[in-house]
Amino acid sequence: MSLKYRIVPVTPFEQNCTLIWCEETRKAAVVDPGGDLSRIRAAIEAEGVTVEKILLTHAHIDHAGGTAELAKSAGIAIEGPHKEDNFWIQGLPMQAQMFGFPVPEVFTPDRWLEDGDTVTVGNQTLEVLHCPGHTPGHVVFFHRSSQLALVGDVLFNGSIGRTDFPKGDHATLIRSIREKLFPLGDNIAFISGHGPMSTFGQEKATNPFVSDHRG
Repeated sequence: MSLKYRIVPVTPFEQNCTLIWCEETRKAAVVDPGGDLSRIRAAIEAEGVTVEKILLTHAHIDHAGGTAELAKSAGIAIEGPHKEDNFWIQGLPMQAQMFGFPVPEVFTPDRWLEDGDTVTVGNQTLEVLHCPGHTPGHVVFFHRSSQLALVGDVLFNGSIGRTDFPKGDHATLIRSIREKLFPLGDNIAFISGHGPMSTFGQEKATNPFVSDHRG
């Protein structure tokens, strides 16, 4: 039995909210519910799973905008991101105004995550890696036995996360990718916050920002 997933693009930013679940128990987590909760709920119903928690990679509006409403309506806990992203959570209403999103409720996660922590979904365990750079409190979830990582906006197919937001840092982001993610293995598949999936090996070979062959 392993970890299953379904990607549900939400918000005008086409953010990859991901429903992950334990095949054995049918217990699930919603990773980065940025908005469009009706779409997320439809996916939950279609898969016939029971959501037990929300997992957040970071607190930008397109990833965290639907968190408070979903947690409240489903009576579930919020785990993540790292506490360094608290200022982004507090600033969600301001982010909403800037990008024309519905104004969400501010929330406090039930559990802040640290590098080296683990989170569970049913009988499955995912490792937590603190990967700052895009935001200071960004975390990545890694399911070793499925060889799958949920990397939020750290790394994309052919690109990397933006670092021009408050407390973003380009050098830190590159270090997170090269020192935290790439060592996990070339064959690890990853789901980004936006766009198609890829593997660490593919990005190591071809990504113009972090490949071994960059100029």
